[in-house]
Amino acid sequence: MIVGVGSAIALGIVSPVHAADRIFVTYNILERSISVQSLEDYAKTGVMDEDLAVYAQYADPKVLQNLRSALVAKADLSSVTLAQFLYSPQGDAALKRLGQVIQPESRLSGSKAIRAALILAAAEPGGLTLINFLQKFPTRGIRIDVERSLQVVGELNRLISQSQKMTEAITQQALAESLSDPPIAPEQSRDLRQPGAYKFEKQTITLNDSNRAAVVSLPGAVDKTAIAPIYRSGADLLKGRIYPVDLYLPVTGQTTAPNSVPVVVISHGLGSDRSSFAYLAKHLASHGFAVLVPEHPGSNRSQIESLLAGIASEVAEPTEFVNRPLDVTYLLNYLEQQARTNPAYQALNLKQVGVIGQSFGGYTALALAGAPINFKELDLACRDLDNTFNVSLLLQCRAQQLEVSFPFKTEFRDPRIAAAIALNPITSAILGQDSISKITIPTLILAGSADTVAPALFEQIPPFTWLTTNDKYLVQLIPGTHFSVIGEGEIGSDAVALPPEVIGPNPEIAQRYTKALALAFFQTYIANQPTYRPYLSASYMRSLMEPSIQIDLIRSLP
Repeated sequence: MIVGVGSAIALGIVSPVHAADRIFVTYNILERSISVQSLEDYAKTGVMDEDLAVYAQYADPKVLQNLRSALVAKADLSSVTLAQFLYSPQGDAALKRLGQVIQPESRLSGSKAIRAALILAAAEPGGLTLINFLQKFPTRGIRIDVERSLQVVGELNRLISQSQKMTEAITQQALAESLSDPPIAPEQSRDLRQPGAYKFEKQTITLNDSNRAAVVSLPGAVDKTAIAPIYRSGADLLKGRIYPVDLYLPVTGQTTAPNSVPVVVISHGLGSDRSSFAYLAKHLASHGFAVLVPEHPGSNRSQIESLLAGIASEVAEPTEFVNRPLDVTYLLNYLEQQARTNPAYQALNLKQVGVIGQSFGGYTALALAGAPINFKELDLACRDLDNTFNVSLLLQCRAQQLEVSFPFKTEFRDPRIAAAIALNPITSAILGQDSISKITIPTLILAGSADTVAPALFEQIPPFTWLTTNDKYLVQLIPGTHFSVIGEGEIGSDAVALPPEVIGPNPEIAQRYTKALALAFFQTYIANQPTYRPYLSASYMRSLMEPSIQIDLIRSLP
């Protein structure tokens, strides 16, 4: 989709009176420049003029070839889609960070100029490229602050080095633990990646929690009078929070005893939906679990599509940190009530439930497990968002709005939740050490060594060390990304489809690992099958190892 002049004006963007013709590279008091035309000619022809040749003599030929490719590489984004994200709080935070390095002639922050150039370049027939971006930059000169760039690169290199060392330390710990793991008896050995013997039926129900407000968009600053409280009075008959739930129920026969079927809830991540983990729900159901998969309406795929269409103003409203765990609690309450009269639900063991969530769903799982929202930690972690490499903080810090509005509920522990798995969870600020240390049930945290959205160095490894429960596990996928364990899904459109480079290599392997992990974990702690405990071991996970993705499981991290 190409935005016209009218649309550009509606977005607050107009064509620049001036376009950048030179790039000034500054370092302290030193400054050199190169013309944008030189870069454009080099991108088209591969020939350097005198302006560019001055710099080329110091560069490796491979670097120059990569530069030429980068100058013309096209980002397939519509200008409207890009604008909706860049005007969101998360996009604004990213622009501020970039604006420290790329600046206009005035040497002030370049965030607004960068946003204008990106949107206008995306509207060009040739699409968004680095050359188009430079041509649309709304000042005659672009300043690249080398000193600040080197600081950023230095910080990034330090974090990469720390991440690599931590990844290696976890691998070494997994090797050490594998040597002392008790062997699995040959007659009991099985491949937990394989489907079970149970047939199952899928049902979809729609819930309406009339005591909660529907999602409210919060553009701009928070106005206390504009936010409806999560809970409303019983006399308020306005539309409540409506959301669908998929139920995967194993077929167990007519003689199934009450409370005999183990139950697991799956909470999807931001921008996903209830189909994203259908592969895992089907796998667990085939092994005799009843699997409940709610869709969180304020942070699902439809919410992202609404953002890109200009209907919503945020990737997720701050109230989603409250609504998500309440979605699960309301679902369990509903099924308990239905089980009094509906034979289809009487077999479900709703007194001892497992929960598994990914990313935002990982937060949801840990909140239900007993970790409350930690405003003190949020206040500390969110003071310097312009200088963080932890992208997940852009979402976590939105929860600060809850503290300044109505007195929202912050503790969501559900006593029916008996074990929790958090896949690539966001935890460091929204929960923090004080909150995570309150979790007393068995907990497994999964991290990806190549997760750039919720980096393991911040979001999974320290939280694992904060856990005080005796039954805790940390699983590492190398080179797992933030999206490796997410299935392709069966609902929605391609509007928010991710390119393969972002998803990472061979996600099918990561998903098979997830099947085995979830089955072993929930058979042990929810279905009360102690014979599955040996499968929660470094040695067993290493026996499942497939090419392309390494898996390490540890129970402690010295």
